[in-house]
Amino acid sequence: MSTIVEEAPPPFETQWQRRREWPEDSIGRLMEPPSAVFPPDATVDDVVAALRPLVGSQLITYCYVVDLNGKLLGVVTMRDLLFARREQYLAELMLVNAATLSPTLEINDAMRKVVNLHFPVYPVCDDERRLVGLIRGHVLFEEREWELTAQAGEMVGVTGEERHSTPWRTSLAYRHPWLQLNLLTAFLAALVVGIFEDTIAQIVLLAVFLPVLAGQSGNTGCQALAVAIRGLTLGDLKPGTERSLIHKEGLLGLLNGALVGVVAGGAMFAYASWSGFGAPLALGFIVFFAMVGSCVISGISGALIPLGLKRLGADPATASSIFLTTATDVVSMGMLLGLATVFLL
Repeated sequence: MSTIVEEAPPPFETQWQRRREWPEDSIGRLMEPPSAVFPPDATVDDVVAALRPLVGSQLITYCYVVDLNGKLLGVVTMRDLLFARREQYLAELMLVNAATLSPTLEINDAMRKVVNLHFPVYPVCDDERRLVGLIRGHVLFEEREWELTAQAGEMVGVTGEERHSTPWRTSLAYRHPWLQLNLLTAFLAALVVGIFEDTIAQIVLLAVFLPVLAGQSGNTGCQALAVAIRGLTLGDLKPGTERSLIHKEGLLGLLNGALVGVVAGGAMFAYASWSGFGAPLALGFIVFFAMVGSCVISGISGALIPLGLKRLGADPATASSIFLTTATDVVSMGMLLGLATVFLL
């Protein structure tokens, strides 16, 4: 590594050497040398003349205005430079209070800070606002591209290190422990069904609708889970806002559960009537209320599981889908069979 750095052309050699000064996983490790840096009393004519030899070898997006101590005063866009008068000073054109990043800022925190800004380049300044480097927006997000794409796999127990080229023995070692955990949690759902074995034996129609409830409530929970993990990843879910997220997902579970519950209850009523069951209306209402209740709890669980994992110090995405599936299966099957036991037997 030292040989590559020594052979690098200036000013990259100096910048790569300086990158080592910054903490791992920080902006300082990704920044490039500042370019197109000018004093505030530079004229447009002077700046254009200075930029001409640079644009052939460097991608110049903004001009940066600094004082004698290197402190960033403002930023000038190429559009403003193009339409300005040749004798104008940069101090007249610059945009003050430009968004900056600190070289010690962690990459994840930087992504949260700039996610709604969408600037192509960000100046990097130290604590005294001296310009020490530049970082391009695409570089910042490319650094975390693999982590973001791996998140979906982590939800079902696939680690971020696994790729399509990973040897099958290594993939087996990564995945199998989570499948054993999933099997253990699936036994909980099977236990619920076993508890109500007599109910299913007497009302066989219930077995037809068990996967319907499990599928609908599971999808409701997955929607809440996706929103919660996205909020935690992007930093939208600030401390103190967790309660509002839980309330929102509970309300959405109630509304969505009621809407799909009407359809599912009607389907059960029609199926029970066609099968000659003695109380089709009661069975339809049981399916309706079971659907509503399971969707409410699934929505709340989808928000609580990643929040709980984060509080325990784990990655919110880690096997969250496995835990959610267990919760939705147990609740949906338990509610349907429990209500049928109480009101029909």
